[in-house]
Amino acid sequence: MGVLRDAPATQSPAPWRPTRQRMAVLSALYERVAFTSAQELHEALEAEGITVGLTTVYRTLHALDRSGQVDVVRDRTGERLYRPRPTDGHRHYLVCRDCGFSTAVDADPVERWADNVAETMGFTEVEHTLELTGVCDRCRVGSTAHTPAGQHA
Repeated sequence: MGVLRDAPATQSPAPWRPTRQRMAVLSALYERVAFTSAQELHEALEAEGITVGLTTVYRTLHALDRSGQVDVVRDRTGERLYRPRPTDGHRHYLVCRDCGFSTAVDADPVERWADNVAETMGFTEVEHTLELTGVCDRCRVGSTAHTPAGQHA
């Protein structure tokens, strides 16, 4: 059966060096309840008085993505948003294009389909991206009962 990998397989990731700045980015990411952008993480760190360059935030998030430690979705402008990956593997999410609310969805059928396609075609180390976006019920009916973090109240 084909092996699916979510981290890009083009090159081996650089070894993770737990510098003070990288650990601050990781800590800030785990404090967020919703998907978050590099810009938002950088702003949160600055608000806490932690000096970390925006480039370091981007590089840290990229390293976490390459090592499979975060799930990534894109917002309506194409910006990458990050959330720590659960210890039992990656998730696929349905994300509201209006407010950013996200919810994990059962993607077992997608995973099985991707495994079957890879096996049938003789591929290994297949990567896949599944993006499900829409408008949640609260946004559809015009409710303003959302928290700033993109989670419904």
